[in-house]
Amino acid sequence: MGSESGGMDNRMLVLWTTPCSTSNAFEWMMRRRGDFRCLREPFAVPYYRGADRRTTRFDEDPQDMSVTYASTWQDIQREHRKGRVFTKDFPNYITHMADDDFLDQFQHTFLIEHPRRALPSMYSYWNTFTMDECSYQALHSMFDAVKGRYDETPVVIESDDLVKHPHRTVEAYCLAVGIPFLPEALEGDGGEQDRAKWKGRGRPRQPQNRAGSQRRSNDYLQIDGVPFLRDMYDRCLPHYEAIARHKM
Repeated sequence: MGSESGGMDNRMLVLWTTPCSTSNAFEWMMRRRGDFRCLREPFAVPYYRGADRRTTRFDEDPQDMSVTYASTWQDIQREHRKGRVFTKDFPNYITHMADDDFLDQFQHTFLIEHPRRALPSMYSYWNTFTMDECSYQALHSMFDAVKGRYDETPVVIESDDLVKHPHRTVEAYCLAVGIPFLPEALEGDGGEQDRAKWKGRGRPRQPQNRAGSQRRSNDYLQIDGVPFLRDMYDRCLPHYEAIARHKM
């Protein structure tokens, strides 16, 4: 989805995804490029803590009356005026504000993770998550909205492809969105970024914990052994499959 003039697309570049994908690692790669102002899940704060918050978890995070969806959106736009923004976020945070004007501010891309991996990982750290919080239905709705709005299929990448073929997948992503491929951005350079490994997976966390991606353990719960997970899996799988048909 390039610009109408055929030149560089100056809209904000967004990666819509779900928890427990490789999105944190992808974000660190984008930070290492050096040509984007990168934001991590900026709408999480108003969703969980803002004056107009939408979460049902009112017992977990103290409300911050200084934060609203409007103020967060203003902050994001202010960042974009300083330089092109890359942001990754979960679409369940903004379903109420995703009108055409909002959609038009972004170049939309999607990262998907199979629920058989994401849901047990979420459950092992956060066993009270809701259908809204796992975000598969919202991701599907966002995909359909973007596809319908622009009459073309947005870029979709798969977490497994990033893990198994990081250079090839990122190069294809960069080509699709019209930015240079910088292979050196896939290499870690110490510090917090070392926690964002391509052979790792996103680690679920409580809303206030902004930890980076971690290496994924092999000790996963079996979905069929936990009725809650089986139910969530059955509900999330069709949404994942509908998007996965369009992955690069």
